[in-house]
Amino acid sequence: QVQLVESGGGLVQPGGSLRLSCAASGSIFNNDVMGWYRQAPGEQRELVASINGGGTTEYADSVKGRFTISRDNAKKTVSLQMNSLSPEDTAVYYCNVNQWRWGIPTNYWGQGTQVTVSS
Repeated sequence: QVQLVESGGGLVQPGGSLRLSCAASGSIFNNDVMGWYRQAPGEQRELVASINGGGTTEYADSVKGRFTISRDNAKKTVSLQMNSLSPEDTAVYYCNVNQWRWGIPTNYWGQGTQVTVSS
């Protein structure tokens, strides 16, 4: 089992920055993909950014050049640095770990942290 605890959300003005962090406990291996998703009211949950143990990253087009995902394999943490935030970034952000064990995928989710971008 994997448990994920997020921190760092809050209220920020347009153009501002926030840093989200997620600490994992349990069995995390370097080939597990860690990432961040978000869900705005009335919208589907969407991938924001992901990173594998080798450091390969993937970003949603809407955040490229503004957000940076990073990972510390030894500490089992994943972070999301968010710059140049806009009201369209307002959502609940969820930490995610995607594991494959014996050919079976499992997704673990954090409880979510609210990010609100407003003046």
